[in-house]
Amino acid sequence: MIEVVPLAFEKNSLDAIDRTADYLNYPVIYILNGQKEAYIGETVHFQKRMKQHLKLKQADRKNVDQINLVKHETFNRSATFHLETKLINYFLGDEKYTLQNKSKTASDFTHNYYNKSFYDNELFPELWGELHKNGLVENDLHAIENKDIFKLSPFKELSVEQMDLKERVLEFCEGRITESKPEDMYGDLYVIEGEAGVGKSVVLSSIFNTIQARTNEAGSKLYQTENYLVVNHEEMLKTYKGIAKQVKHLKAGHFTKPTPLLNKLKDQKVDIILVDEAHLLLTRSDAYNNFRAENHLEELMKRAKIVIVIFDQHQVLKLKSKWNQGLLESFKQKAKHAETYQLTNQFRMQASEEVIDWINAFKDKRIQAFPESNDYELRVFDTLEQMHQLIMQRDKEHGLSRVVSTFDYLHKKDGETYYVYESNGEYKLPWNTTGGKTTWAEKSETIAEAGSIYTIQGFDLNYVGVVLGPSVTYDETKDCLVIDTNLYKDTGAYAGIDGVENVELAKEQIVLNSINILMKRGVQGLYLYASNQALRDKLLHIQKKRIQR
Repeated sequence: MIEVVPLAFEKNSLDAIDRTADYLNYPVIYILNGQKEAYIGETVHFQKRMKQHLKLKQADRKNVDQINLVKHETFNRSATFHLETKLINYFLGDEKYTLQNKSKTASDFTHNYYNKSFYDNELFPELWGELHKNGLVENDLHAIENKDIFKLSPFKELSVEQMDLKERVLEFCEGRITESKPEDMYGDLYVIEGEAGVGKSVVLSSIFNTIQARTNEAGSKLYQTENYLVVNHEEMLKTYKGIAKQVKHLKAGHFTKPTPLLNKLKDQKVDIILVDEAHLLLTRSDAYNNFRAENHLEELMKRAKIVIVIFDQHQVLKLKSKWNQGLLESFKQKAKHAETYQLTNQFRMQASEEVIDWINAFKDKRIQAFPESNDYELRVFDTLEQMHQLIMQRDKEHGLSRVVSTFDYLHKKDGETYYVYESNGEYKLPWNTTGGKTTWAEKSETIAEAGSIYTIQGFDLNYVGVVLGPSVTYDETKDCLVIDTNLYKDTGAYAGIDGVENVELAKEQIVLNSINILMKRGVQGLYLYASNQALRDKLLHIQKKRIQR
């Protein structure tokens, strides 16, 4: 049975520990906490480690006054390493305490060890229950797992591929940071590429956390450097700022959108700028958003010694952000030094390759035979109401399940309510509501709404119900999707056609990119409702054939 033993965080309490205590030279986990701050660790030398922390009480460990020792007879070093990391992530998502932990590097990657499933599935829930009883945590595990700040936690265990990328980026930063000269027009560039769901933002969050931790370490080459993480996406920015509130050495002011940062810096040069969702950066001036230059990335490269970007050309959603590989290559050429890393392993969707291939074919306007879905629930519905009813049921069962739609329905920022509706107009959902500090999908009331590409890009849902609106049609003769770009209501997406060679093709690609993003939001399931009758009939037909096989 797991035990949580409270002790005072003071020398007398530690000196009074019985020297025959079974946990003194045995793997244990500990939580140091005060009213508002906490530190989580693991050790095999408990008494010695606590005395080391006491020496830091006036610096790094101030604001904590209690030790909670966690012990179990089956603990081993692999288990305590793993559970320590797991606790840090769940404490971050619980939001009761600001964490004093700095980033780890050597041990924050996922690895297997003997009986790992027991520690994950049985022991950890038991431990969380004990912490809940002792008032150290407030939320249940299920609620935390559905929070965006938990999913983007900088303390997440990384895969071997992600860890390799993180180490390469940190080496790049430390190796190149002193190479910059005042006469250099552009800084160095590191490009991280990968499609939706490969864990790009998780790695970036982890990298930035480590960089910021090293700015406080006198022996690091990144000591006292000035660094920022930018994202041109309001909902993602809310999540990053939420993380900053929970991690002591991260500051909300170091997370920003690109235009405000550029306008603030003017001609000043900083050290490192990390860019999440770089495919959302502007590729032309935009007076409406107060950006007067020609390209966000170019301006960022002028104002930083090093720029690190996350990029996916299949997530471009506006003509004024018209990125492609050729344009990106031109900036690699301009950089003083450039490197690229390709992330490939899919993490978001718990789906077979056949399901992923089917969605990718859809993005290319091809409708293949309905795939084997096994543990992943792929379903087509005859009505929006049927799909919404099942999404509400899945939300009750698993949480974080929502309806989203292509931008095919009228929406204005005038305070009025606008709707996504069935083709016959009989069933409708309010749509694309934004505002507030909480991301759209985490608001409980949005289960009764439909979200747009701008509320959901970059985030996970457990189950997603996608409305393919009137712009997504089907040609029975050619057996392919047809995109009617005139019916796509996101007029801002089409702004800035100057210099675009094939405008119609570019518009079509924006719609197809939005479909691809929406269809890859669901971790456990994807539901589809097509407004266009011909497309709906086609999708229902291939689903029926699959069931009959």
